[in-house]
Amino acid sequence: MSPPSLPQTFVQALVRGARGRCPRCDGAPLFRRWLKSVDACAACGQDWTHHRADDFPAYIAIFVTGHVLAPVIIMLALDFALSPLAMFALIIPTALVMMLGLLQPAKGAVIAAQWWHGLHGFEKERPREPTAPEPTSEA
Repeated sequence: MSPPSLPQTFVQALVRGARGRCPRCDGAPLFRRWLKSVDACAACGQDWTHHRADDFPAYIAIFVTGHVLAPVIIMLALDFALSPLAMFALIIPTALVMMLGLLQPAKGAVIAAQWWHGLHGFEKERPREPTAPEPTSEA
């Protein structure tokens, strides 16, 4: 088995996790179902049973959804003569779709952050620095 292509930066690990890929090697899916992570990566063998994402991905999804939709709600209320029922009919489905769409990427990013920082039993790994060739001394 060849060594995994470890991410160079924290952001690269987060992006891999948010895309639903293994943050360590980017070689296999991180989830076997919508929010159920795999026990181990099929490509590099990383054990993902250590993660403790708990409710944090839901908090992230709520935070992002609220901050994106707040200006939309204000714009709809000020610029359009919509009834409360029409506002409700537009905003609630949009919020639900955003929330459900953000949950898996948020969970993948949380798992990637935990792995990157070596939390909850993960080993903190970093890519090896390329070594410079030894200088030769000529007499």
